[in-house]
Amino acid sequence: MGTTYNIKVVTWFYKDTAELKDKIEKSLKDVNNSMSVFISESEISRFNAFNSQDKFIITEDFLNVMIVARRIYELSGGAWDGTVYPLVDLWGFGRTEKEKQVPQKKEIEDRLANVGFDKIEISESGYLVKRNPSVGLDLASIAKGYGVDEIADVIRKEGIDNFLVEIGGEVYASGLRKDGGYWRIGINRPDKDVPFDEVYKTVMLKNKGLATSGDYRNYFEKEGAVYTHVLDPKTGYPVTNGVVSVSVIADNCTFADGLATAIMVMGYKKGLELADKIPGVECFIVIKDKDGKLTDYFSKGFGNNEKILFER
Repeated sequence: MGTTYNIKVVTWFYKDTAELKDKIEKSLKDVNNSMSVFISESEISRFNAFNSQDKFIITEDFLNVMIVARRIYELSGGAWDGTVYPLVDLWGFGRTEKEKQVPQKKEIEDRLANVGFDKIEISESGYLVKRNPSVGLDLASIAKGYGVDEIADVIRKEGIDNFLVEIGGEVYASGLRKDGGYWRIGINRPDKDVPFDEVYKTVMLKNKGLATSGDYRNYFEKEGAVYTHVLDPKTGYPVTNGVVSVSVIADNCTFADGLATAIMVMGYKKGLELADKIPGVECFIVIKDKDGKLTDYFSKGFGNNEKILFER
């Protein structure tokens, strides 16, 4: 997935974890081979190259992600859209090595014609149908979260209830730490000049997933303007709503991952309204004004304090 992973398990010395590590790495490879656009023969790459309106049979992993993706697309009114990749690539944020640039308006309009998650029919029988043969997918904003959930499932099947799984900053925390306390997860300060390990807030988790989306690491500047990799699927342009970081807590990391990206696009007011409507979901949003000042916004159940506690 182009990133690192970190796993901690509490086994009280009674279990050899070597075999568990092998199972975890196999699970990661399976998810990668299904949903990585960087692998030419992956399931998603073959789907993107499938220029037909016939049924495209998919694996259970792919179907699971697409079902969650459809829910987030619908809940967010299209703010999250897994078909936006042609625009991401056009702006220079994609997998191809090309200069980041501001595209021509006509180029954006041409790409927008093939954007729209509703252009894909999803059958729970295990197949997809392209309503528009030119539509393609990139599930990077949700697949990492699914990878986290899959690893959590592997660990549970080994009879381990207390563990922490992290892939590229997306997290699932199960049970408690060795000392009996909640798992403490740091949220990075949303500023391009700070180190990756500088903590802005601390979340204490138990039996929840946490995902953070931000615009402060992947961007470019042209003629004094800043363009981030977070694109609005409806306009084709980077969002300019001032949101620099969104952290979402949910029952699983797949949903948290996708929803965090959706709220980045929606903006803090609509994002908070949405989070407050969804049972078991909380969010923490950071806004940066023109002077660089950061302002925090919390959903109703998150709690506006330095150490945030949220328990199922």
